[in-house]
Amino acid sequence: MTSWKRPVAAAIAAGGVMLILWGAIGHLAASAAERPVAIPPPAVDNPKAAGPMQTAVLAGGCFWGVQAVFQHLNGVQRALSGYAGGDRATAQYEVVSSGQTGHAESVQVTFDPSIVSYGEILQVFFAVAHDPTQLNRQGPDSGTQYRSAIFYANDQQKQIATAYIAQLDQAGKFGKPIVTRVDPLRGFYAAEGYHQDYLLKHPNQPYIVFNDQPKVRNFERTLPGLYRAEAVRVGSGGE
Repeated sequence: MTSWKRPVAAAIAAGGVMLILWGAIGHLAASAAERPVAIPPPAVDNPKAAGPMQTAVLAGGCFWGVQAVFQHLNGVQRALSGYAGGDRATAQYEVVSSGQTGHAESVQVTFDPSIVSYGEILQVFFAVAHDPTQLNRQGPDSGTQYRSAIFYANDQQKQIATAYIAQLDQAGKFGKPIVTRVDPLRGFYAAEGYHQDYLLKHPNQPYIVFNDQPKVRNFERTLPGLYRAEAVRVGSGGE
């Protein structure tokens, strides 16, 4: 199991040469983040309607970039990085990084169903947040903790997710089969505080610059009707 996130701090501390080398390697590894895919909205979706806040839990590689994307989605009240797919006892970054816990680095998206639909959230997820054709990896990070997964909270979310994957596969939008898992949500556990708002706090870190900033830019260009310029931060209290 490999991750290029841990060497970031060491590369910065080692000085300019290491920073340049890290940046060059990161640039080569970032191709997946730099290729958004123009896809239609889901044919099966829930209608927008006033009601209590809802949540979606999605996994698409390192949660830093996935969180950053959804922090710019209209109607999102909060995007929280965390872990899903394993037990509460193992929901800790150093343990999850072993790839042996069943967890995936995930993001819990809390949204207003009168502004954005669950299907639109999935459209952003597939179009710009990650590459759904990569199995147990995403860009420079590999291991089951970086898998592509949708953790559904109810039958409606499951139906929308499975129907949308079938729709996109049939249309051949990605050129390869989508490997995104659709699994029941058995628990979501917030990640450590230093992982929250990571892109907003470290916008110039090489890993972020080459792997995650392109996702946010692609979101703005590819789905401008769903994008908002000001990111909602964890704990900021909503819109």
